[in-house]
Amino acid sequence: MAASDSGTDESLYPIAVLIDELKNEDVQLRLNSIKKLSTIALALGVERTKSELIPFLTETIYDEDEVLLALAEQLGNFINLVGGGEFAHCLLPPLETLAAVEETVVRDKAVASLRAVAEHHSPQALEEHFVPLVQRLAGGDWFTSRTSACGLFSVCYPRVSAVVKAELRQHFCSLCQDDTPMVRRAAAYKLGEFAKVVEIEYVKSDLIPIFVFLAKDDQDSVRLLAAEACAVVASLLAPEDMEQHVMPTVRARAGDTSWRVRYMVADKFVELQQAVGPELARTDLAQIFQALLKDSEAEVRAAAAGKVKDFCMNLDKAHQEHIIMTMILPQIKDLVCDANQHVKSALASVIMGLSPIVGRQNTIEHLLPLFLTQLKDECPEVRLNIISNLECVNEVIGIQQLVQSLLPAIVELAEDTKWRVRLAIIEHMPLLAGQLGQEFFDEKLTSLCMSWLVDHVYAIREAATLNLKKLVEQYGPQWAENNVIPKVLNMSHEQNYLHRMTYLFCINVLSEVCGKDITTRVLLPTVLSMADDNVANVRFNVAKTLQIMAKYLDPAVIQPQVKPVLEKLNVDPDVDVKYFASEAIAGIAG
Repeated sequence: MAASDSGTDESLYPIAVLIDELKNEDVQLRLNSIKKLSTIALALGVERTKSELIPFLTETIYDEDEVLLALAEQLGNFINLVGGGEFAHCLLPPLETLAAVEETVVRDKAVASLRAVAEHHSPQALEEHFVPLVQRLAGGDWFTSRTSACGLFSVCYPRVSAVVKAELRQHFCSLCQDDTPMVRRAAAYKLGEFAKVVEIEYVKSDLIPIFVFLAKDDQDSVRLLAAEACAVVASLLAPEDMEQHVMPTVRARAGDTSWRVRYMVADKFVELQQAVGPELARTDLAQIFQALLKDSEAEVRAAAAGKVKDFCMNLDKAHQEHIIMTMILPQIKDLVCDANQHVKSALASVIMGLSPIVGRQNTIEHLLPLFLTQLKDECPEVRLNIISNLECVNEVIGIQQLVQSLLPAIVELAEDTKWRVRLAIIEHMPLLAGQLGQEFFDEKLTSLCMSWLVDHVYAIREAATLNLKKLVEQYGPQWAENNVIPKVLNMSHEQNYLHRMTYLFCINVLSEVCGKDITTRVLLPTVLSMADDNVANVRFNVAKTLQIMAKYLDPAVIQPQVKPVLEKLNVDPDVDVKYFASEAIAGIAG
């Protein structure tokens, strides 16, 4: 009997500890207890979790928001702990309470968990347990429960009977017309998602009128979410229905008095274009897009400018060039000189992509002058975005034309006072090297590449060494020996120790690509001579460089030349030099 009592006591222990911790004054302790819920549920077993733990949690939901947030998250992963999908409905009571609390993040997490739990319900269980929950939330006195309900319709609708579906549509439509703006906003946000699972005849009869109603709401926060749903609704309809049901709303919202609504239309414009098809895009959307590009608000112009390339690419091929040249290009010419740098930057990130669309002649005649204007823009981000997309233009107009028009501006940027701009140029040098050819590159840009090695910003010096490696990979070791290595070797005698270290970093990468002969014959002697440098940082980098170089050297020089230098460094008075020398000796021996 005593043994049996003891067993009972032990089985009660986890729930007793949980109760104590959940009632503790320390929030952190309560939070930790919630985070261990799954362990406690495992200890209790399926039956006691259903009969004791879940009811207890349901009754004690009155805590700090962070505790409730953790609880809402935990319950979404509890399916197996209550016996699988068959008993998923046991988790609904605490989640229903959490879905109605005041704090938004807790409600959102509870809704996410409810959506996950709904997946495990059978159609019968949905109608018996989940749909009543949705209906209770949708009819709740507080707006908090009604906003949460909006996110639950789409997960249960596809798997319930026609009668229940009709009730759900009715409830959703009621929420769309709720007196509280927050509820209408939540319904507008979920309208597209719900429309995807509703049968097309009911989309037309029930949801389209509601969509039009929301799009005319007196709150701009509701209208902008209705504008966001335009593309989804349009994708569900036949072309003839789009003109009647969707396009009037698109036109109205693109000219909305609130810039936030117009911004949303601009932001979702490409999705809308793909949904309505080429014909409506040509006859209606092109004019709307043109208006958005010259909107009075910079945020709207920036959003539209960022969509220029995708919009033009998706236009009907038969009318593509005509629409771009007559409707879009005049607006682009204005945006290039826009007063707002975000607008110019958004345009610069996509404008180069127009070259393949409009062809060589139009690029040279109309786009190149715009590229040049942007390359000289005072905003570094605008210049950066143009440089980053040069390859698009090169493929269309050829390198000679590119060189004549853009290279002077690129050289100017390579010496820009802002280091990020210089860095962007360095990263594009290998690309330019491949496009320009060796002779032209030597004439115009090699000296520039060498000057970056002594830049005052470390990130530039580091990028410049990697740049040299990529250039040698393109032009070959012989080119490196004639054009690069002599200039690099001179750096080993520089007064500034940082330049001497950069020399060693260059050797690290050049030895990989120059081959055994050049590495042993030309690069090694200078590295060995630097072992006597008066700066400890240089000496320990000599040890690191010798370790890296060893695998690219002629094996015959390791014992007579490399090892003695490393052994000398291994007894250096500086502790770091000794450490890296011993590492190098071990590395080479291994």
